[in-house]
Amino acid sequence: MTLLVRSASLTHFAQVAAACGLDARALVAEVGLPPRCLDDPDLKVPSAAVGRLLERAAECGREPAFALRMVESRRLSNLGPLALLVRDEPTLRQVLEALVRHIHLHNEALAVRIEQVGNLVVIRAELLGEGAAALRQAVELVLGVTFRVLAIFMGATWRPRLVCFAHPAPADMAGHRRVFGPAVEFGHDFNGIVCNASDLDAPNPAADAVMARYARRLLGSDPGHRSRAADRVRQQIVLLMPHGHCRVEIVAQHLGVDRRTVARQLQAEGTSFSRLLDGVRNDLMARYREGSRPLAEVSALLGFSAPSAFSRWHRQRFGVSARDIGSARRT
Repeated sequence: MTLLVRSASLTHFAQVAAACGLDARALVAEVGLPPRCLDDPDLKVPSAAVGRLLERAAECGREPAFALRMVESRRLSNLGPLALLVRDEPTLRQVLEALVRHIHLHNEALAVRIEQVGNLVVIRAELLGEGAAALRQAVELVLGVTFRVLAIFMGATWRPRLVCFAHPAPADMAGHRRVFGPAVEFGHDFNGIVCNASDLDAPNPAADAVMARYARRLLGSDPGHRSRAADRVRQQIVLLMPHGHCRVEIVAQHLGVDRRTVARQLQAEGTSFSRLLDGVRNDLMARYREGSRPLAEVSALLGFSAPSAFSRWHRQRFGVSARDIGSARRT
């Protein structure tokens, strides 16, 4: 299934490309996107192609912060229909919860989860789809937009406790620090923003309860708002896997159903939990192959109970052992 994203995700792409000496429309054509995607924010385009476009632009423009330069002037209106809802939620926590529930309206390839640990909140964002994990510009675009939404409500001087990226650090981090502040770290086991829990409970003085109810009713009546079961399960797999909780019964709990319901819904769509789990692991290997993580750490990040189980899966999937690939990379 092709996962789609609103072409509003490419807002300011042409301007940043021009500043880097690039022909934006030529790059768009190169990755197979329609020229209209630079002019029509509501056009739905393949998220994978958008990811390739951003990677190509960053490479050709020699700009490691290409995607972040696109988000520096983003407004809430770039979220389209979602902006109608989130602008009138009474607190930032409810803004984020609304985004989690309705993010598919803007980007079908994005899974967002809010986790609170003591006085800290972690807003995790992961991209779905084949090869998505390796598209660092797309990941940075997503976190950059998330940061902008937070800053719109918290004020321009607000800074998170930490911004985490799973991919390696670029040679020049000036652009990242300009956008997020000094607390940016790379090589983590997730992509996300860490902030104080108290930040999320500050009231939104511009909230309008009447408009919020209207927007919720409007978005809830969207005939396309119910995503496929496979997409919902895949999102939970991506979010739960690094914690070692990626079992069908745990995923079912997060979806508010039992495991038999999950199995029945997936069977009706011609797939299964094990097939989706295997596919997500295969996609995430593209990220971990690029780094120098120990095999035991990779095994844990992919949700295996022991490195031996990971080794068996890797040999069955790729025909060689993971240890052989690690040895070849070091030589």
